[in-house]
This record gives sequence, structure tokens and C-alpha cells, in this order.
Amino acid sequence: MREAIIIDTDPGQDDAVALLLAFASRDRLDLRAITTVAGNVPVGQTTANALRIRDLTGAEGASVPVYAGAGGPLLFPLETAEFVCGPDGLAGADLPAPASEATPGHAVEAIIAICRASPDHGVTLCPLGPLTNLALAIRLAPDILPKVKRIVLMGGALGLGNMTPAAEFNIHVDPHAAAIVFDCGRPIVMVGLGVTLQAIASHEQVARIGGLGTAAGRAIHGMLTRPRPGGLGTSGHPMHDPCVIGFLLWPELFSGRDCHVEAETGTGPLRGRTTIDWHGRLRREPNAYVVSSVEAAALFNRMIERLTTLP
Repeated sequence: MREAIIIDTDPGQDDAVALLLAFASRDRLDLRAITTVAGNVPVGQTTANALRIRDLTGAEGASVPVYAGAGGPLLFPLETAEFVCGPDGLAGADLPAPASEATPGHAVEAIIAICRASPDHGVTLCPLGPLTNLALAIRLAPDILPKVKRIVLMGGALGLGNMTPAAEFNIHVDPHAAAIVFDCGRPIVMVGLGVTLQAIASHEQVARIGGLGTAAGRAIHGMLTRPRPGGLGTSGHPMHDPCVIGFLLWPELFSGRDCHVEAETGTGPLRGRTTIDWHGRLRREPNAYVVSSVEAAALFNRMIERLTTLP
């Protein structure tokens, strides 16, 4: 049976690859909707980007609705990441404007409606950006929680952050939303920087994607070979968000442990830090399975094999 999922996202190059991997895995994943949130770029642009990525998948992808969501965090002003992903969020992709518009209605309303219409434990939520939409859905409609099978999210860090020394970008942008999600009581899989920085696409692997001869392959190759700001490294491109879809498809390639995770919501230098009780010192009930390692070579081989099926 296919796993029903909603992907909540702020595309972003690695979000784009994650979406394309999900579209290429429709035999395993029932993608009910894509919901967008402000993050890497403002929400108008993340929505346009989700539509542009969907357009790459052809007629079959067109059946998946895209809903625009929250335009900013719950409390803090929005901080974006054009300095990494470019003015439109998809630098290097060279994609045209979207061929259609987003589906009417708000992303939070869509999440609530899809969950309510599903059987118990029926939907897996896959947030790839700040957790604002999920937090709003949980607070507005707590009755949906029994309908949520699990939440598999990209965010947080076992060690150093990538937005600040303490915090990973998604959690830093909206730590209050992260606190709500980690406290929601449903099973959570946290795919943070501790594992995604192991999943770095090498130049050889990126070249293989570029050699697929498909529109999706060319877009991915362009995004992963674009000029990147100094300090981001040159050995390859980290595939943060595709690890979420990879975990759904091939959980045997990942390992970790159950931990208690808490998001720091203060305004100081620890804002957005995920405190992960790796050794159980706090004696608190675990609220997330924290992924810590991945068999990266196998992951990329399987990803590339899947991506060959796209137009």
C-alpha cells in the first residue's frame, strides 16, 4: 500500500530535488498535496517554485494540488536565504514561469481537510522548511492528530547549525512552530544536519544526473552546479531535503535513536537550537527518532535510478 503524504516546503534547490524524487516514486508514495511556506524565499516565490517543479513532471504531476501557506513565522520576522539559493530560490534551474496557479485555499486549511478525510493514522506529514503551517494546523485543529501517521521533517542539528552556530535554518526561522510540532504527541522522525551533511552529492553523482537527458535531470544538474557563496564548501552539494523522501522509501539506509528534542524559542544566540538528549540524561520521554547516519552512496544510487523515470 502506498504511503499517503503531504509535502510542506519552501523550494529551495534541495527541496526541488526532494519533490522530484517524490514525483518519481508515485508507486510507493501517494502525494496528496504540496503546501508551501515562507522560508528560503517569501511564500509567493516558494509557491511559484513548487508549481515550476510540478510542471517538470508532466501530465501526471499536474493532478497534485499546490496550496500557498504561511507568509511568515508565528512570532519572529521572516528571515530568508537568497544568499544561498539565489533571488528566486532555484538559481541554476533555468525554469520558466509556472504554467498554472496554485489551488484556491490556504495550505493550513488543506492540511486540516486532507487529514480529516483520512482514516486514523492515515497521513504522513513531510515538512522540508519552517514548521509554521504544521504548527498552525495543529493549534487550529488538534482533532487531526489521530489522523497523522507520523511527521518526517528536515530540521535541527545534532551539532553546529548552518544559520547560526547553534541553529539549523528551518528551526531558526520559526522556533515557536518547531516547539509546537515537537510537543504534538505524534511520532516524529527528525532528519537534521547531523545526517544530511553526510548526504553530499559528489561531482561524479551530479554529472550522472546531468547525463540523464531529461528536463528534470538538466534542472537538477543546473541547481547543483550553480556558483555558491564562499564558506559553503566545494566538495559537493548537500542533499538535505531529499533525505526525508529517502527515509520514506529506504529506511534501512538510515539509523538513529529515540531522543527527547526541545527547540529553543528565546531571542538570544541559542534561538532555534535543537537540544537533543542523545544519552537520555534528562530522563524525559523521547518525542522524536533522531536520524544520525545514512549510507550515502546507496542513497544516491537509488535516487538517481528513480529520477530516470521523470520526463
